[in-house]
Amino acid sequence: MGVISTILGFCGFTVGISAGLVIGYFLFIYFQPTDVKNPEIRPLVERDTESLQQMLPEIPLWVKNPDYDRVDWLNKFLEYMWPYLDKAICKTAKNIAMPIIAEQIPKYKIDSVEFETLTLGTLPPTFQGMKVYVTDEKELIMEPCLKWAGNPNVTVAVKAFGLKATVQVVDLQVFASPRITLKPLVPTFPCFANIYVSLMEKPHVDFGLKLIGADLMSIPGLYRFVQELIKNQVANMYLWPKTLEVPILDPSKAYRRPVGILHVKVMKAMNLRKKDLLGGSDPYVKLKLSEDKLPSKKTTVKHKNLNPEWNEEFNFTVKDPQSQALELNVYDWEQVGKHDKMGINVVPLKELTPEEPKVMTLDLLKTMDLSDVQNEKARGQLVVELLYKPFKEDDLPTSFEESQTVQKAPENTPAGGGLLVVIVHEAQDVEGKHHTNPYVRLIFRGEERKTKHVKKNRDPRWEEEFQFMLEEPPINDRLHVEVCSSSSRIGLLHPKESLGYVDINLSDVVSNKRINEKYHLIDSKNGRIQIELQWRTAK
Repeated sequence: MGVISTILGFCGFTVGISAGLVIGYFLFIYFQPTDVKNPEIRPLVERDTESLQQMLPEIPLWVKNPDYDRVDWLNKFLEYMWPYLDKAICKTAKNIAMPIIAEQIPKYKIDSVEFETLTLGTLPPTFQGMKVYVTDEKELIMEPCLKWAGNPNVTVAVKAFGLKATVQVVDLQVFASPRITLKPLVPTFPCFANIYVSLMEKPHVDFGLKLIGADLMSIPGLYRFVQELIKNQVANMYLWPKTLEVPILDPSKAYRRPVGILHVKVMKAMNLRKKDLLGGSDPYVKLKLSEDKLPSKKTTVKHKNLNPEWNEEFNFTVKDPQSQALELNVYDWEQVGKHDKMGINVVPLKELTPEEPKVMTLDLLKTMDLSDVQNEKARGQLVVELLYKPFKEDDLPTSFEESQTVQKAPENTPAGGGLLVVIVHEAQDVEGKHHTNPYVRLIFRGEERKTKHVKKNRDPRWEEEFQFMLEEPPINDRLHVEVCSSSSRIGLLHPKESLGYVDINLSDVVSNKRINEKYHLIDSKNGRIQIELQWRTAK
């Protein structure tokens, strides 16, 4: 019976296979699906943008979207540098991962976890294009389109309970569109303090995963589950507006913040030298804090006086009392021509005791070179009173965001009033008919201030700050900002011309406390100027 059953079973299997093949062939040949339509053939020029992008998904973004720039130079750089970047990145990743692994494995009773092989392969990532955003803040925003179909080989050996298992990651594909923000931009290499990374859409991640040589991704349902899990987890952590912050520099050191106020009272000068032909001098004092981009401050001119008395007070914002110094220059005013320097001296701020006023009598020198024999001649003396008042620890900003907030006004601010701060950053596309040596005139309530001159530059940068102490908020006032150019040659033809102007209503800065915008210049073809306004009150 057993032999007969075997023979009948084999015959039934053979007949079943043959009948199934014949029936399947018959159905395939004679029964065509009715829902299949003939393809519609149309020229490419008649297709819309969406259809073309679906048909040709591999077209670089810089071809499809004009906002993206072509970055072939960057791809070429990665191609040449990839063998070295591969080793450097793998070494850095291993140094970061091993301490973390060593800290975590005791919790799971694992003996050891080691990298047997770690390489990113021979195929570098490519950038399909890059979009760059321009803002009025001190930051740089980039959105590259990254595609990487690599051949990495990452093999991790796990030992536990006397057994060893290897996990291998191969054939990695990553398509992502990150937003990379470098801010704040600082004057210390690498010129930015933090990197902020976020994803503008869910990334595409595909890879092969082998456990003891077996391909785990071939298990039905596991591939799609793992892929969706990775997409959702990465998106939950880094999808815009969530960001990954990578600190590069300490902003408090790279972008030096104010730490105190220096009060200077210029009292008097004694026994100054005669500079004029008639035996007198017209002295005034010019004050400046070293390592500060702000313009110098000046006293009034005392005409025909060799022992002038001023008793004028000035305030300076201190950022580093250990390295900064107060520079004092005494000049002889001349109605025509260059003003003659009568003497100079410098007071390092580290010599001042905080919160203690100090009256100093300074000998005026020819130069600050102590070995210069010209300093032996008597040039007179200057008497000043200095007081350094550091900010309290609670008033100091602890981050870049806090440092961008508006500071409080000084203690001598009138009640109900405040301090109007005007920061002239830069201008763009300014051009004169006869010369382009731009500077900025600020006129507020009849008072005029000027920036320094920048020679032969259509895109000048000043970064100068001006302050106006007011007894009441400038709600109904306007600030007149004018970009001018003066000829660098001595002559009567076209000595000065206007490159454009703008009148700024100050009611908004009183309400918002801080405004930083670019304004289009009137009477200028394409000129713009960036002005930052702050309204500081004692509260």
